[in-house]
Amino acid sequence: MNRTSRLLRLSWVGWRLCASRAPSNTSPPLSTHSYCTNVKVRSYVQYLKRKIRGPPSPPYSHVCQVGDPVLRSHAAAVDPSTITGPEIQNIINTLVTVMRKFECVGLSAPQIGVPLRIIAVEYPQKMFEESSPVIRKNRGLSVQPLRVFVNPQLRVLDGQRVSFQEGCTSIRDFSATVPRYLSVEVSGLNEKGEAATWQASGWSARILQHEMDHLNGVLYIDHMDSKTFINIHWPEFNE
Repeated sequence: MNRTSRLLRLSWVGWRLCASRAPSNTSPPLSTHSYCTNVKVRSYVQYLKRKIRGPPSPPYSHVCQVGDPVLRSHAAAVDPSTITGPEIQNIINTLVTVMRKFECVGLSAPQIGVPLRIIAVEYPQKMFEESSPVIRKNRGLSVQPLRVFVNPQLRVLDGQRVSFQEGCTSIRDFSATVPRYLSVEVSGLNEKGEAATWQASGWSARILQHEMDHLNGVLYIDHMDSKTFINIHWPEFNE
């Protein structure tokens, strides 16, 4: 078993250990109208699928949610000689597929359960066209092709910080104001194992900083102005 396989295995075992150590609620409920529950209700079809197929393993086809230990781990560097191999290529392909499936503009390997230093970034034309000219200008939006970075390193080019509301697919339905550097440079290896560098500014720089944080076990809530933290659907609850 190579190093990457061991990391994937450890990621899965770590999740199982975390789940097995979670305290169980054995006391009777105080009220029939409980505010929350740690019991996950699944349909019979889902139950049968789980019994037949077994639980999923990384790389996942979904995005891990806050609370998963993998999101707070420090991702390990990838051996450059393995980048073009089937295991890393599968991780990269899954990362891009999941990113596009959930219409993300960036995604990191830890977010699909893989504690490795790999990120993908893309700002498609369709998403750009859906933004108003005012938002495009204020946020510094620009169309960006798909870029994959393995073992990326970030360098700040402009120390000025700007604050905007920011969200994360791993903290679904919430957002908050987060300060980010205006311009940065990322360097590393691409999906072919070739050296790659990108100087990004505006919203692209924000995306890069966000994804780089994921590789170090950091979430945007660690940088946010807590008073701006909102559920993006809050108005619907008042209707």
